Amino acid sequence: MTKNKKTKYIFVTGGVVSSLGKGIAAASIGRLLKARGFRVTIAKLDPYLNVDPGTMSPYQHGEVYVTDDGMETDLDLGHYERFIQTDMSKHNNATTGQIYQTIIRRERKGEYLGKTVQVIPHITDEIKRRILILGETGEFDIIMIEVGGTVGDIEGQPFLEAIRQFIQEQGRQHVMIIHLTLVPHLRVVGEMKTKPTQHSVIKLREIGLQPDMLLCRTELPLEEADRDKIALFSSLSSEMVVEARDADSIYKIPLHYEKNGIGDKVVSRLGLPQREPDLTGWRKFVHKVEDPTGYVKIGICGKYTELHDAYKSIIEAFVHAGVDNDARVELKWLESEKMTAKNAPELLNGLSGLLVPGGFGERGIEGKIWGIKYARENNLPFFGICLGMQTAFIEFARNVCGLESANSTEFDSTTTYPVIDLMETQVDVTDLGGTMRLGAWACQLKKNSLSYKAYGKTNISERHRHRYEVNNDYVKRAEAKGMRVVGVNPQTGLVEVIELKDHPWFVGVQYHPELKSRVLDTHPLFRDFVRAAIQHKLESREEEYGEVLDESG
Repeated sequence: MTKNKKTKYIFVTGGVVSSLGKGIAAASIGRLLKARGFRVTIAKLDPYLNVDPGTMSPYQHGEVYVTDDGMETDLDLGHYERFIQTDMSKHNNATTGQIYQTIIRRERKGEYLGKTVQVIPHITDEIKRRILILGETGEFDIIMIEVGGTVGDIEGQPFLEAIRQFIQEQGRQHVMIIHLTLVPHLRVVGEMKTKPTQHSVIKLREIGLQPDMLLCRTELPLEEADRDKIALFSSLSSEMVVEARDADSIYKIPLHYEKNGIGDKVVSRLGLPQREPDLTGWRKFVHKVEDPTGYVKIGICGKYTELHDAYKSIIEAFVHAGVDNDARVELKWLESEKMTAKNAPELLNGLSGLLVPGGFGERGIEGKIWGIKYARENNLPFFGICLGMQTAFIEFARNVCGLESANSTEFDSTTTYPVIDLMETQVDVTDLGGTMRLGAWACQLKKNSLSYKAYGKTNISERHRHRYEVNNDYVKRAEAKGMRVVGVNPQTGLVEVIELKDHPWFVGVQYHPELKSRVLDTHPLFRDFVRAAIQHKLESREEEYGEVLDESG
């Protein structure tokens, strides 16, 4: 393997239990390093056999995060991008499925010259090759790699073995291992228990990996005696056993880590120059998250609302937009399957905006349409994303254009009015994985539109993930009734953005703007949607106040 002495590597592993927050931990440390002026990126190694999460149910995996180059990846890459404000690519995520697929293809081509193909060295070499790709670009000073799963999982063993070899080849001085673990508090006995962490470190060392730092997830402060005990059994100095206490906001975690000296300790361990971090903007952001002046309540009508991780980027985009508008955005989750023409007014009562997100399949579609109809007729600010935009077009076609049976061929292949149809490039596609319209595509906006007002420019690029599109055969009929197509792809003519003439804020987009919202750079459509919702709330209050005065007069 080629040595790259200029690039440093940090591996983040997890122990004891899953869902400890390795992604947030990696992103937070990345933020501290970025604040010190280092060029940082973060990659994720996923042990599952799927090639990517694109064909998984949201209930299995949560949100599928799409990069500019069209890779369907783990939702942790969203945390990376939001925290360190660096775009990820296909090289920032590798799965067991991808690695085995690559090796098997090579074997079928005869590239191994009749050798027996084995986990060691062939699988481990491919893992190391993928780790080195980002480092060899010369674009980054530090590459952070989150290792998915929990130490001890059979699926993760090839990755950990590859890391052991990688350290031998690159040199210990260029590599750091940070192990995130759990120190539970047993309320029955009133004690913190260090034994799970001790055993987790033992498991890691059995593989040949010695952690350089332990991040100890705790509910309560980690006492000095517990820290010393963990350090003793882990062959670490006490200062490298660091408390990672639970926080009520993920955006506070980088500040907690900085307070505990993690940034300086990482820099010192890697032999990098100490620099004063600039976290001014981050601190201001967190202060606004904690103490906003205003408040607004917005509904999300979707089909996966029981699992909020399915809409992770949307949730975080609302946090960013709330900060930009100095308001706390409360989200009301609405199950689209349960929404009907009869109960839509009741379910949407008291909301200042409605967002309908993306999704696949027929379940819950009619409920979304009823919600959109209410928003359109009652001047409720509306934001439709991907399938949300398509259902808005269907609703308009049915109830304004008079095409009562209008539908998408995704839900009704024999519909009389296929206002949403399969893209031409998708007609002959048989494989489901990685075959949609994915990644960044250009969009040209009309100047006299809400969308142009938000972006401040006509040419934009946004990320997509869909197979179906607005059928251009029905665009003129919709425009004649008051819909406006204000954004199209300049190469294909595909509809990207729709708005309504006689509505204060009604925007539907074919793409996923939530994927490009950052902590210190809110997506403009989310910012303006929340602003419109706040305005709607103020106007509704004035109307209510006027009605009260009329009645009292």
